[in-house]
Amino acid sequence: MAVWVIWLITAVALGVAEVFTLTAALGLLGAAALITSGAAAIGLPVPLQLLVFAIAAAAGIVVLRPIAARHMLRPSLERFGVDALCGRTAYVVDEVTERTGTVRIGGEEWTARALARAW
Repeated sequence: MAVWVIWLITAVALGVAEVFTLTAALGLLGAAALITSGAAAIGLPVPLQLLVFAIAAAAGIVVLRPIAARHMLRPSLERFGVDALCGRTAYVVDEVTERTGTVRIGGEEWTARALARAW
């Protein structure tokens, strides 16, 4: 089996493992293995292939992983679902009581309940 195929299989295996871990580390190692597969396909000897892999992996882990980690930890700026309804104008379709009611918000009908008065 050609060496570049082994690197390609390694890249795919690391990519699949990344899907299950979502750490961004295995994906970057898979990308380094993919780059090394290309280097092996053009005929670089194995010691140079290992050097290419080491450089690509180090660059990915040191440079790209912190950037990816920052983006993964950033809170979502867009609200969706029920959170997106807060503050929007609603039109009453059926009377809203403490137990039942329907309102229309943005063309969609939603169930609604009146707040119970604490006073």
